[in-house]
Amino acid sequence: MSLLMHTLHVDLGDRSYPVYIGRDLLADQNLLAQHVPGSQVVIVSNDTVAPLYLDRVRSALADKSLITEVILPDGEQYKTLDTLGEIFDQVMADRHNRSTTFVAVGGGVVGDMTGFAAASYQRGVDFVQVPTTLLAQVDSSVGGKTAVNHPLGKNMIGAFYQPRAVLIDTNTLHTLPPREFSAGLAEVVKYGLICDEPFYRWLQDQMPRLLAREEAALAEAIERSCSNKARVVAADEREGGVRAILNLGHTFGHAIETAQGYGDWLHGEAVAAGMVLAAEMSARRGWIESREVQDLTRLLTDMHLPVAAPAEMECSRFIDLMSRDKKVVDGRLRLVLLGAIGEARIVDDATSEELEALLSTP
Repeated sequence: MSLLMHTLHVDLGDRSYPVYIGRDLLADQNLLAQHVPGSQVVIVSNDTVAPLYLDRVRSALADKSLITEVILPDGEQYKTLDTLGEIFDQVMADRHNRSTTFVAVGGGVVGDMTGFAAASYQRGVDFVQVPTTLLAQVDSSVGGKTAVNHPLGKNMIGAFYQPRAVLIDTNTLHTLPPREFSAGLAEVVKYGLICDEPFYRWLQDQMPRLLAREEAALAEAIERSCSNKARVVAADEREGGVRAILNLGHTFGHAIETAQGYGDWLHGEAVAAGMVLAAEMSARRGWIESREVQDLTRLLTDMHLPVAAPAEMECSRFIDLMSRDKKVVDGRLRLVLLGAIGEARIVDDATSEELEALLSTP
């Protein structure tokens, strides 16, 4: 086992699981195999990631009597019920039973769909996350949210379903395209903003090292992000309360993704623009200083991320899409704002006038 590996635990009683973080974890064949107890396994990846890492995963599970590999097309536009059906088609054709384990090898789209497939197949089978993008490593692979998109809204069809383990091999980031890497950093910044001001200040100081993909800085950022998420999820697994703070920037961001067509904007890019809108709204309420909005905008710009919604996206379209979001409860839109840097506030009192003024500002 890697001497450089760190292990976090998501504490959810009998659904608790480890999150392993380190270099060369895919080279440690016992680490993955110990979380695939049966003789059957379904490995789900996409046509970008599979050529890079599928051989290593397959080698670690070579003793299994039934191995099914499902290679999906790459992209958010394929995160649909139709693509989910392709997973079920292959799994059922190969006659997997309830002892099978699904293993997701890829980014957030692969992880979300594999988790939802595992939650649904024969009413639930085990699954393991092997995230290969920064965004999946720090966010979507931890916490048990699984889903597919619908033309009218992102992640509207899904389930809360926890993995048995998460294996984060930081070496996979060496093959990640720059745009995908920057998109993942948006979620890293989010954790500092919502619940960890010292981490946010560290990110402001260390961003050049992160953008250069220095190993020590990356490992620190991933571990602190996962630690923050694990703590929030343990306190509120199914988003009945505090877990909603993880949605900073997401209500605005999901509206952008839906309006632009899934896959045009990366999820992290939309979240970055959404976080700026949430920060600006917080400043207009007098909760944070305007300079903090400017500092955030500068930080995200340095990370090569968008800091504003698409210019052609009309205010009425924005508000209509936000009103369809999962975070609407009893007709009231819930937004995550900032009471301070490192302190998120969940509000449901935003008026149409307030949103129109925010979204109409050039």
